[in-house]
Amino acid sequence: MIIVQDGCFALQTPHTSYIFRKDAAGNLLHLYYGEKIEIEEEGLAKVCEIMAPVITNQNGCSLIADTAQPNLCLDDVCLEISSRGKGDMREPYVELVLADGSSTSDFRYENYRIEESLLTPEGLPGAYEEKGNGQSLVITLADRNSKVKLELVYGVMEDCDCLVRYGRLVNSGEETVTVNRLMSMQLDMEAGVLKITDFHGDWAREMAKNETILRQGKYVNDTSVGFSSNRANPLFIWADTETTQEYGDCYAVNLLYSGNHRESAQAGGHGKMRILAGMNPDYLCWQLEAGEAFCSPQAVLTYSHQGYQGVSGQLHYFVREHIVRGEWKHKERPILINSWEAMYFDVQEKKILKLARTAANAGMELFVLDDGWFGKRNSDASSLGDWYDNKEKLPTGLAGLSEKIHKLGLKFGIWVEPEMVSEDSDLYRKHPDWAVRIPGQEHALGRNQMVLDLTREEVRNYIIESMSDVFSRGKVDYVKWDMNRSITECYSVALPSDRQGEVFHRYILGVYDLYERLTSEFPEVLFESCSSGGGRFDPGMLYYAPQGWTSDDSDAIERLKIQYGTSLCYPISSMGSHVSVIPNHQVFRKTPLHTRANVAYFGTFGYELDVTKIPEEDRNVIASQVETYKK
Repeated sequence: MIIVQDGCFALQTPHTSYIFRKDAAGNLLHLYYGEKIEIEEEGLAKVCEIMAPVITNQNGCSLIADTAQPNLCLDDVCLEISSRGKGDMREPYVELVLADGSSTSDFRYENYRIEESLLTPEGLPGAYEEKGNGQSLVITLADRNSKVKLELVYGVMEDCDCLVRYGRLVNSGEETVTVNRLMSMQLDMEAGVLKITDFHGDWAREMAKNETILRQGKYVNDTSVGFSSNRANPLFIWADTETTQEYGDCYAVNLLYSGNHRESAQAGGHGKMRILAGMNPDYLCWQLEAGEAFCSPQAVLTYSHQGYQGVSGQLHYFVREHIVRGEWKHKERPILINSWEAMYFDVQEKKILKLARTAANAGMELFVLDDGWFGKRNSDASSLGDWYDNKEKLPTGLAGLSEKIHKLGLKFGIWVEPEMVSEDSDLYRKHPDWAVRIPGQEHALGRNQMVLDLTREEVRNYIIESMSDVFSRGKVDYVKWDMNRSITECYSVALPSDRQGEVFHRYILGVYDLYERLTSEFPEVLFESCSSGGGRFDPGMLYYAPQGWTSDDSDAIERLKIQYGTSLCYPISSMGSHVSVIPNHQVFRKTPLHTRANVAYFGTFGYELDVTKIPEEDRNVIASQVETYKK
């Protein structure tokens, strides 16, 4: 519910209130975010009057932005948004460079409107409300120094203690404006000391929980590899130092975005804390032409007085009910057997059918053919981009294999990595300019592959055509969509020199375009996102693929830490979790079969081992595990 009265604004969820107001000069002052305050519509102005900060003097370094408010220094108040150049010395929400080279913005309140639906940023994923119980508040601010307007878009859902926020810049002038920063969320709070929780890691070490006490200065959680990354997930939690699992004030923010991101907490000398979340501004330089608009990704923000557990439950509900869509939103996921650790690149139809038959006898429901089935793919050195059947490995092709798998009573799934290209491939030989690289310079390789330039429509169309053909001829029920490489030499030959700062963001827009088109064309297919494991495990991806491969590390003991960290925000229905062979292929640990299953139960359950090569006794145990999980 949204309440507005006399320049005061309240966003009400079932158990929280978010309140701010405009001052006499048109600045937006943040007043409160916390436990719900019951407010009658005609009483909001009175509540805001009580909450309004008392500003009576300045210190020796105060800078006054507006002579109409001689006591107001923007550096010493809690604001809804901030910009550079008017005395607020903290990290800003928005940063523009105008045609004359100046970079001072002065956004003041102009008007508001309420929409009876959840608004979402163009070209980006966004929260939705199926029951029509969502509302949006749009605050329009005008820059006094240019013809640019900033829309702050807030969304509330009747059934959910989460808010969603994003910003939208509109260039109403005649000259190009450069956008160097547009964050998704700013929250200024009265807070002396906070405990920051974020989630770091690397390949096979995702979502390691990290806690930092912040008294003064700035703490930053960010990534610059081109995707949300296993190095720093966009989930960011802050709480009082006394907050526990079940008690105390706790806040969290996450981004519906899969690209470079940045979350920061800055403690100032006036006892205030600024939290920002959005696209990483170090890797954004967007040319906003006359008449054009530019949106930041949507952020989800939540608060609970019931500690970390309260915040976690609210984020779980938000992902399940307002992010995950389509056929598989509430549907039980099939128990799968994946071929990767059973055969790697040594894919042969006879081996596949033997593995599938044994898995079916144990009660499994889905066979997934992983890497090695296409082109001349005998290692990771070739063939990405050549999405045609390898007839030496699959004599009857995907179509014939799929028919045989389905006759065994199993669903059929396929592994693809559509965003990548191998140098040793027919596609690269035909279109070397389709790869992300700087012409005339040596380029880096990761897993012997390069990234396709998804900023280009012709490249995306080729991928759509290729994937549509694969999914159709294979009659696939499940797709494991992998992405195994960071973006280096970030450059597009299709863009002019002054737009190269747009490539990272345009790439992610291209990823979303691919997912939107393919999930729409194949609505009954279960998509699982993967990025060398959990490298792109974020709400933006879950909007298209209802589950993600949590980590390439399938060791049960390692997975306890990885799945625990992931579960603080993401529901277990979104977390791919498999039983693997021993010694484990990543850490070489030997773990009892029942332990491996007990850990894998807490996710979308499956197996990733050659069940044809284990003792009969273990196969019988696996059959009982499958039966237990189904119950």
